[in-house]
Amino acid sequence: MKILLTYSSKTGNTKKVAEAIGEALQLRAVPVEEKPAVTGYDLVIAGYWVDRGTADAKMKDFLGKLTSQKVALFATLGAEANSEHATQCLENGAALLGEGCEVVGRFICQGKVADEMVDMMKNMFPAGHPHAMTPERLARIEKAATHPDAADLAAAREYFSRLCLDRQ
Repeated sequence: MKILLTYSSKTGNTKKVAEAIGEALQLRAVPVEEKPAVTGYDLVIAGYWVDRGTADAKMKDFLGKLTSQKVALFATLGAEANSEHATQCLENGAALLGEGCEVVGRFICQGKVADEMVDMMKNMFPAGHPHAMTPERLARIEKAATHPDAADLAAAREYFSRLCLDRQ
């Protein structure tokens, strides 16, 4: 099976996950900025950092150009990986795919929130706003900063190894 593994990363979280997947599948993780050709692949594995509930702009552009491809998505975000928000972020990424694409796998894990995003949110949202920086939100951001951890990377390796084995 011929596989393309590509990703977009802001803080290095998604790059770490992509490299772990690449290690497991013996593939080079290609930054989406390199504009990888997508023809001739049996599977495209595409990873992104979550920006406003969906794929970041670079990955949005890439996903929208795919047509009639089998695609497995992975993502990193500041929220808990098992949250409803995380599930929705993967759904939103899948909705960006071009015509005829089929999503055959999804993986998400927590990752550090970029410092400039935290600063922006602190300045943008006043106390009482749903996105205000409450002590609880700040604690979640601190917890996210410890991810992706070794367990997250092992889970990504295992998930994509199994996915590719099952597809052969």
